[in-house]
Amino acid sequence: MKREDIINAQKHWSDGIIKMGKISKNKFELESFVSSFLDKIYDFDNNVLFKPTKAQKIQFRNSKEAATSYFIGGNTKYKEDNGFALSKWSKIIFENSDIIISDNFGLAMGNYIFENDNSRIKVEYSFVYKEMNNSIKIILHHSSIPFKN
Repeated sequence: MKREDIINAQKHWSDGIIKMGKISKNKFELESFVSSFLDKIYDFDNNVLFKPTKAQKIQFRNSKEAATSYFIGGNTKYKEDNGFALSKWSKIIFENSDIIISDNFGLAMGNYIFENDNSRIKVEYSFVYKEMNNSIKIILHHSSIPFKN
């Protein structure tokens, strides 16, 4: 694994989140895309540790079903979910504090900025990527709003 692999994985992740907002009016297309996106980007076939930004009541979303709900909502098990990706983000910028590569693992930490017509949100993140079968998948995703005093 190389630094460029992490940068590319971040670009694919951003592009996927943006696309979810763009296709949100077609429920069938959206659900199909999200399922494929999660299979491609995350390693839910094994284990993923996922703590999304705007999850409070059920903070950890370590299954594909739970992650799907976080991104697009609509699951009665996760009533707090409005669908983070449905905010129709037009731009997502990763600002990596650092990237560490070790064999088939990559770690990245920093801020990512989400922008749409109505808002700009800075979020802190830590991701761990694993290279497997010639692909890079997220195995840890932690996001939080920066501390305010």
